[in-house]
Amino acid sequence: MVKTRLRDFIVTEDDWIFAVADYFHPNGIRSILRYVPDKNGDRELNGTRYSKYDFNDAFKFMRDNRPLWVNDVHIVPKNKLKKVLYPDERIPELVKTNKKVASIVETLDEAGIPRDKMGVTGSLLPGLEKDGSDIDFIVYGSSWFDARDAIFRAKSKGGSIQEINEEMWLKIYNKRVPDISFDEFKLHEKRKGNRGMVDGTYFDLLFVRDWSQIYQPLQRGEDTKRMKIEAPVTSSEFAFDNPAVFEIDHDTIDHVFSYTHTYAGQVVEGEIMEAQGVVEDLGDTKRLVVGTSREPKGEWIRSLTLLEKNGYI
Repeated sequence: MVKTRLRDFIVTEDDWIFAVADYFHPNGIRSILRYVPDKNGDRELNGTRYSKYDFNDAFKFMRDNRPLWVNDVHIVPKNKLKKVLYPDERIPELVKTNKKVASIVETLDEAGIPRDKMGVTGSLLPGLEKDGSDIDFIVYGSSWFDARDAIFRAKSKGGSIQEINEEMWLKIYNKRVPDISFDEFKLHEKRKGNRGMVDGTYFDLLFVRDWSQIYQPLQRGEDTKRMKIEAPVTSSEFAFDNPAVFEIDHDTIDHVFSYTHTYAGQVVEGEIMEAQGVVEDLGDTKRLVVGTSREPKGEWIRSLTLLEKNGYI
């Protein structure tokens, strides 16, 4: 039985490459199309050229070519699977061939992070990166928090790992189009500490659950109404996951989900969260969902505690 989890890649019989988008796959592998062989493509792997598909273009391609695979994500039948690309299995080779990845790995080695807890996803995983491609670096489970702290310390030493400059922060903000101001966005992001530059290339430290933390499929409910809440966060253990999960103390809402990476890790345990999103009724409980579309408007998460501490409110 093939096991896959979030941020693994899969390759189909047609050599289409998908990013796995979930931890559970009851009716096929839940994923998003990323790369398709194309003689006019701008990327190359083992003599084959590929084109990269962004989110909207991927859905259009799939509706045109595999409409039965299109749901809220792309559902790849397991019998169409050719192979799985596992993020941790790319680390040994990249340490030898990619100096920037090697710098991140060395920093995490010094912090005692096991190599089998590290991985890469994005274009580096299938080997379809271009010069200057961002580095999507994974750390699994609770080791992620130790890795994040190690990256934070490394930024202050003036070595190959540096803080993001103002131009890059603005680029990230404009790409994500969040429904909060640039100053608030940057304040939250710098506190998170999971983004940086390595020898001039942007990298992101991504959280993926350990196998032992994958124990319950995501329960889905019915969207009801938009709602704005304020509540203390009681657990942020999976606040950097996808979806990000924030457990809160609130009369109506049991927890908050964020499907947009912008708000992952936005609030930590013990702080007061302000959030606006869509209420999802699960029957016995209700959750607030932020990120109900690719570029959600009128949906956000803010740490009122962080904003007040820094004089924003």
